[in-house]
Amino acid sequence: MPFNFDDTPSRQDTYSFKWQKYAGQDIIPAWVADMEFRCAPAILDALSSSVDHGIMGYVLPAQYKPAIEAVQRWLEDKHDWVIDPDWLVWTPGVVPAFNIAIKAYCKPGDKVMVQTPNYPPLLAAPKINGMERVDIGTVDVDGRPTLDFAELETQAADPKCKLLILCNPMNPVGSVLSQQEIDRVAEICLQNDVKLCSDEIHCDLILDETVKHIPAGRVEALKDVSVTLMAASKTFNVAGLGASFAIIPDRQLRQQFVQSAAGHMPWVNLLGLVATEAAFTQCDQWHSELLTYLRGNQATLIEQVNAIDGLKVHQSQATFLAWIDASGLDVANVQKWAESRGVGPSPGADFLAPDHFRINFGCSRNMLNNVLGRLAGKA
Repeated sequence: MPFNFDDTPSRQDTYSFKWQKYAGQDIIPAWVADMEFRCAPAILDALSSSVDHGIMGYVLPAQYKPAIEAVQRWLEDKHDWVIDPDWLVWTPGVVPAFNIAIKAYCKPGDKVMVQTPNYPPLLAAPKINGMERVDIGTVDVDGRPTLDFAELETQAADPKCKLLILCNPMNPVGSVLSQQEIDRVAEICLQNDVKLCSDEIHCDLILDETVKHIPAGRVEALKDVSVTLMAASKTFNVAGLGASFAIIPDRQLRQQFVQSAAGHMPWVNLLGLVATEAAFTQCDQWHSELLTYLRGNQATLIEQVNAIDGLKVHQSQATFLAWIDASGLDVANVQKWAESRGVGPSPGADFLAPDHFRINFGCSRNMLNNVLGRLAGKA
């Protein structure tokens, strides 16, 4: 039976990170990347069953075979990727995972290349770990933002550049790297002895039905030099359960990663494993209907935002996040402009693009129309 994505529960007074930011203000939060939808019933049932059992003791993720098998099944079915279970390393989120990757593959004074614009925790990671960040910008090719490969090639030639961290699909611009682009990344990494950490947390949120996500670790040329980060969290709205995984086919890279995490990174908790298992085995129909709903939201957003003087937005290929160019407003602070109209987007300045902002359209159509009406000055 169809799922009702229009019926979203109130999150006020639930201590939601997203909603707490504007608590007590007449501002609709449209910023951090979690959705307003209830989890799929199968996930909620699985969590309830686990809670009803009544014991929340230690569970070693590497021994929780149902979740491991669920990941294998999902990757083969959705991404044509057959993985060995030994390649899987459970992590409590992709943010700690790419920080661990920096510790594992770099030493103090090394440089980490980061695609920009990018989301704040990824931008902050090199400095947190005592490394220098080197920004690799995006360029517009036929109306689609993509990686600046000329800049990547130049910077990768620096012997101090040891690691490239990509977001694919890109956050916030929403592009999905093509096979040709992935192959170019591989060529540059291999030529310069650079490791790749690919944050692919949005890989199951492809809205453009003409493209397909290509996992980094599935590419033969990258298999031995890459760490691929994935999770059910964004797609199935279970980010608060702190469960993700790294796929590291090369044994030495995997050992370095695990050793660097030792004593710093806790196990994924039981409920995160249960939710991941259910999401990747019982929620295919929910996932399909979610994508259909998000495509409708995206079409509504594009039409209405592009009708607002001073704002422009392109049709991104993936994610439930819209990257809005507000440079045409000619105002000193585009974030304050949006907030003055009763909308709280993610500030573009946090992504190194102060004349932009990011809108989360993973919400009911009614909430989205309220957001868009306010931006248009109609509410």
